[in-house]
Amino acid sequence: MGREHDHAAGASGRMLGWALALTTAFLIAELIGAYVFNSLALLSDAAHMFTDAAALAIALAAVKIGQRPADDARTFGYRRFEILAAAFNALLLFAVAGYVLWEGVQRFFTPAEVQSTGMLIVAAIGLVVNIIAMRLLAAGKEQSLNVKGAYLEVWADMLGSIGVIAGALVIVFTGWQWVDPLVAIGIGLWVLPRTW
Repeated sequence: MGREHDHAAGASGRMLGWALALTTAFLIAELIGAYVFNSLALLSDAAHMFTDAAALAIALAAVKIGQRPADDARTFGYRRFEILAAAFNALLLFAVAGYVLWEGVQRFFTPAEVQSTGMLIVAAIGLVVNIIAMRLLAAGKEQSLNVKGAYLEVWADMLGSIGVIAGALVIVFTGWQWVDPLVAIGIGLWVLPRTW
């Protein structure tokens, strides 16, 4: 039984590791894209992707640390790490979401030029990354609550990518620059309650 559990935890750890690597790499690309293409919606989606990366990292840490046996000094193991990391990530996300909401309102009064084609390309790549990460995690979501939580987090981020793609398409075809802050505010308002 112990070997079966170790094998399942090892497989979950590998899936989480690959999903984390993909998500983190794209998070960096999305931050660069948000800066280069001046898209607040991409920045907002990057903040949401940050929550995915944090959730995946916490889940991976929980799998690795959960394999350690309890000892006399830590009869409950190392679970405190997971709680502290989650609280730190939530504080960072609150700060980023606050900035996005503030900047989004400002952009309604002082519109900024958004390079919608670049925004569309980055968001489409993000959607592909989310789909790949979901496929990686799908196999283990029934065996591990950690993997299932990470799978649901990536699924939610996929919806954010679809929102950015829709916003970019509207800007491409209509030129309505105000759609970018609207999408950003929508993602920010959707992420904040989940962060809480």
